Amino acid sequence: MNSELSFSKIISLACLLGVFAFSSAFAQEQTEQEKRDQQKTKQAQAVSKAVYEKLTKAQEASEAKDFKTALEILGDLRNSDKLSEYERQNVLNYFGFIYYSMDKIPEAIAAYEEMIRIPSIEQQLKLGTIYTLAQLSTMQENYAKAIKLLETWFSEAPNPAPEPYILLAQNLYQESRFNDMIKPIETAISVAQQRSLPPKEDWYTLLNFAYFQQENYAKVRDIQKILLANWPKKRYWFSLAGAYTELGDEENVMASYDAAHTQNMLETESELRTMAQLYLQAEVPYKAAVLLEKEINSKRVEGSASNYRLLSQAWALAQEDEKAIPALQQGARMSNDGDLDVRLANSYLNLGKYAECEEAVKNAFKKGELKNADNAYISLGMCQYNQRKYTAAIRSFQEAGKTKRSARISGQWVTVIESDIARDEQIRLAEAAARKQRDAIAKRTARL
Repeated sequence: MNSELSFSKIISLACLLGVFAFSSAFAQEQTEQEKRDQQKTKQAQAVSKAVYEKLTKAQEASEAKDFKTALEILGDLRNSDKLSEYERQNVLNYFGFIYYSMDKIPEAIAAYEEMIRIPSIEQQLKLGTIYTLAQLSTMQENYAKAIKLLETWFSEAPNPAPEPYILLAQNLYQESRFNDMIKPIETAISVAQQRSLPPKEDWYTLLNFAYFQQENYAKVRDIQKILLANWPKKRYWFSLAGAYTELGDEENVMASYDAAHTQNMLETESELRTMAQLYLQAEVPYKAAVLLEKEINSKRVEGSASNYRLLSQAWALAQEDEKAIPALQQGARMSNDGDLDVRLANSYLNLGKYAECEEAVKNAFKKGELKNADNAYISLGMCQYNQRKYTAAIRSFQEAGKTKRSARISGQWVTVIESDIARDEQIRLAEAAARKQRDAIAKRTARL
């Protein structure tokens, strides 16, 4: 599959990191806030008054962004050998949150890991912390560790939401485990649908990448259709066209590009030229010609010799020789070889402009570097023949006949011309005889 079309083979690491780094931060803060709200009720019963008061002061300091003071308070608590396991898990939880707020991720991870090793930690808090550790490991680009943490989390978590499956898939992507990405992404989409939640665009682009790596272009095609139905963008039309290309469905390749063109999504010269070429392949040359002429005039497509060549080809295939002439003239002036001059000559020939045809072919020979000089001689011979320049036409066809592939047709033309010459000679002789007879009759009449 080609690139523009379409979608690209490589998903940007930075983009992926941006997606889940943002969601990680949000999830982290949300989880910590929920933990703190839940713990306030428990602390009065399960935490001693002295510990509770210090935790409250640490919380107030952290909310005021005075992290240094908060850490000092928590450090004093952590060093106490009188803390219960429940009190210790609260202290470590605050440590983890404050370190995260300070963007000290390794320290936050260490605090949370110590926390989940406490034997009496509540299961719900333990699972939430394991998930937080998976997010933080992802942010630290420790993808293998994040995957193991998520696998542990999935083995114990009841009814996971879609997002953890996507986080797992993103880490699998970073480990180049592309085949393994498919199941968690499809599970996430299924869970979202069951809960009447809208799946996200980046989920499908990630799934699309996984199937593309497997060269499962039928799946790629189907995913692109979903993306276009929900998030219509130019790159998805190109990706769909790329999938159809790989599947050998040429008709739908053109239809995909045409849909993008209809929606004014084609912008670059390359995209517009591709559209024109697809029209030509689909045997709708008139559309190709109209598109190219419009875009050359608007200067979105360069007025180069190659583009005029393509435009003239489109007009010629559309049997619009008159419209092909200006493009051929422009292209021929800009071209260093004579091939476009030969095409110009053929258009003149089709229009019955034989003198212009002869001149164009001669210009082609002056430039040289013709791909098929024998064809040029045939065109020249036909133009000369139609001007009744029989001797010159015979010479042209004889030159063409020096090439094996043109020998037969050239010989036929020479035979036709020689027959015409012979017929013209007979007509000339007959006319001369008739004139002579008329003159003799006129003389006899004059003597009477």
